[in-house]
Amino acid sequence: MPSKNFKNQENLKISHLGEKKLIKRLLSRSRALQPDSPFFDEFYFKSLSDDAALLNIDDNYLVVTSDLLIESTHFPSKMSAYQKGMKVVTVNVSDLAAMGAKPIGFILSLGLPRELSLNEFDATMEGVLQACKEYGMGLMGGDTNQSDELILSGTCLGMVDKEKVLLKEGAHKGDIVAVTGPLGVAAAGFEFLLYPPSNDGSKSNDHGEKFAERFKPTTLELIEKHALQPHARLKEGILLADSGAVTSATDITDGLASEVGELVAASSGRVGITLFQDMIPIIPEVKEVAAALNKNPLDLALYYGEDFELLLTVQKDEFEQLKDEFDLIPVGVVTDSGQMEIVDKAGKTKILEPKGYQHFK
Repeated sequence: MPSKNFKNQENLKISHLGEKKLIKRLLSRSRALQPDSPFFDEFYFKSLSDDAALLNIDDNYLVVTSDLLIESTHFPSKMSAYQKGMKVVTVNVSDLAAMGAKPIGFILSLGLPRELSLNEFDATMEGVLQACKEYGMGLMGGDTNQSDELILSGTCLGMVDKEKVLLKEGAHKGDIVAVTGPLGVAAAGFEFLLYPPSNDGSKSNDHGEKFAERFKPTTLELIEKHALQPHARLKEGILLADSGAVTSATDITDGLASEVGELVAASSGRVGITLFQDMIPIIPEVKEVAAALNKNPLDLALYYGEDFELLLTVQKDEFEQLKDEFDLIPVGVVTDSGQMEIVDKAGKTKILEPKGYQHFK
């Protein structure tokens, strides 16, 4: 029988909710429809806010996560087949990194167009296998089917000690909010790659100059690499979990503001986070691209995502040691305000909305 929550919702569309609310809706209904299932009590632990399921295995959790990538949505035209294969592994491993889990295996299901060349298929699989090797796991199996466009669906398995697992829930007042690297770099890359071409197909400005020539070669190399071949912070996630000083964590896939909102929403009690604009790591290359595209570089860091850096809250007394060991960059502090805030360069505190990239929106 349909849930009463669906009553009088015939005109609602999934775009009214967005990706994150859809997932939470599904998971909450799953638990409600199976209240007496021993599976949830004996084998399963899952925060509705986290990106992976945790299955009880003695003193450890088996961590299971899945991500789906579609040609028309996730892969810019300049992304090679090899890079596509690497990315489907990386996005899954990043979820494990955010929980401090070590990968143990990868399962890949593919939707393949009939006309896909064998060379492109082989290159995609080479990317998958190379990424699996880099992250220390094997390709365990999967499935294939015919589709109108390339679809890569990955499931990653990992393991983490129950006493060390990192969750989005757990931030406390006074904790330092930090990230593992610069933000907005991948966003700058995507903005450049997706910049509308001129009528003749070349990227040019109003004066007919070639668009790419407006940037330093080193800038283009950096931003394209971050956009086309991201890297999961797996080593850092595992070692930070071992430290015992990280109180909550997630990976930055949908923008800093969105992920900060996830940490606040997942926390019990009245927890807030204040960011400081001057502390958010935006490198000169991002500012260079933002200026050329008439974009706000802060927006690239806050709202675009695809950085795959880790966002952490760390016990204040332990932060300096971890900062030096892992090159952590402090960006804010955990408060008891119950709100997300940002202090701008003039010292004015503003409410920060937890918005970012979402499918269906």
